[in-house]
Amino acid sequence: MFVNSSDVIAALITPPGRGGVGIVRLSGNNLEPFFKGLLGFTPSPRFAHYQPFFAADGKPIDRGITLYFPAPDSYSGEHVLELQGHGGPVVMDCLLRRAIELGARQARPGEFSERAFLNGKMDLTQVEAVADLINASSEQAARGAINTLQGQFSQQVSQLLEHLIYLRVYVEAAIDFPEEEIDFLSDGKVESDLRNLSDQLNALLAGVTQGALLSEGISVVIAGKPNAGKSSLLNALSGLDTAIVTDVPGTTRDILRAQISIDGMPLHIIDTAGLRATQDVVERKGIERAEDEIKRADQVLFLIDASKPFDLADTAIFPKLEMDIGRLENFTFVLNKIDAPGYVASQARQTKHPVIEISAMTGSGLDELKQHLKRCAGYVNAGEGLFSARRRHINALTQTQYNIGLALQQLLTGGAGELVAEDLKHAQQELGSITGDFTNEDLLGEIFSGFCIGK
Repeated sequence: MFVNSSDVIAALITPPGRGGVGIVRLSGNNLEPFFKGLLGFTPSPRFAHYQPFFAADGKPIDRGITLYFPAPDSYSGEHVLELQGHGGPVVMDCLLRRAIELGARQARPGEFSERAFLNGKMDLTQVEAVADLINASSEQAARGAINTLQGQFSQQVSQLLEHLIYLRVYVEAAIDFPEEEIDFLSDGKVESDLRNLSDQLNALLAGVTQGALLSEGISVVIAGKPNAGKSSLLNALSGLDTAIVTDVPGTTRDILRAQISIDGMPLHIIDTAGLRATQDVVERKGIERAEDEIKRADQVLFLIDASKPFDLADTAIFPKLEMDIGRLENFTFVLNKIDAPGYVASQARQTKHPVIEISAMTGSGLDELKQHLKRCAGYVNAGEGLFSARRRHINALTQTQYNIGLALQQLLTGGAGELVAEDLKHAQQELGSITGDFTNEDLLGEIFSGFCIGK
């Protein structure tokens, strides 16, 4: 995964297509051939030059702005050259091909940011924040990503890491130098520090959980029998005519998706085929896909047509749904069509699941449904100090907390000091994996593969 930074990489860093301006970026430790072949001179650092960009035959490809950022004061920490030309796809392709002719290679997804990480320009949380900022689906998500990019999250992790390292050094010193007579198993200091560290981890974990919701949101599957109003609910939540709505049962046969934001938290809404027994091969395939989405969902909204009596077809679906979902708290009954004649308010009330009453047609109850989804996710409104985060950060902090708990248990039960030290070592490695102090190539590959090529 680690790159050979002697390579010069090049990529189009503006979106493909037509625009007023397009930018090709190069990064590497030797840009002299590109100065000579593309520009005909060595540009001044951090100075905007307006001049032609030349092809191999000396004819101009385009005319635009050149910016040169010498190492280490650049995005990647290497020498960086940016060519800002007219944003036509042919022009940009010609510039990129010329750079490759001169010895560059096409950058991989995220490779500019990867080099920034490897060269110490950013830690992993800041690298991930770059992607979060690009993909932000709300103003709050963008602000959270900026906070992380500026190091807010990293600073909190670094402070905890310093405390953990200090505690580990103290314990290992007592083991290695018994003549110093540090009885850490009984002096109360280590126990107090471990409990304090655990409290700080809990506080950070709460913030990271909110940050992950801000960055990633939750997936919400709308399930139910045909004609319950699933597509109407998708359209009502998204504010768009995303799904076709008819009175014909089984209209939706494939997965339909829409993304909305509730107070800054992204919701990935998934409309699925109606659940019923059918001999139609195409519809059956759609139902199988619906069942797969239900198994993966963070929340499932089971829609019921409240204008009709609760029947055996409704109750027959529940046992399999509950088995697929696995967690009862992830399941909500939604009684739709409460504006229709024959509305039965009492149906599904006897269940152990939450019940929300709505009309997808009039919009009644939709605000209550949105707030319910926020509560289910554990999301609170974004504040000034909120930062973006990932699920891997939650997992790392949870594992760190687990190892701290093991160390405390060893301490209180009179376990060997070496075992306490080992638990602290594992806790340090887990915490360090968040910012990249302790990491592996597989993790880096997973993180950077999700970037666009120009970053």
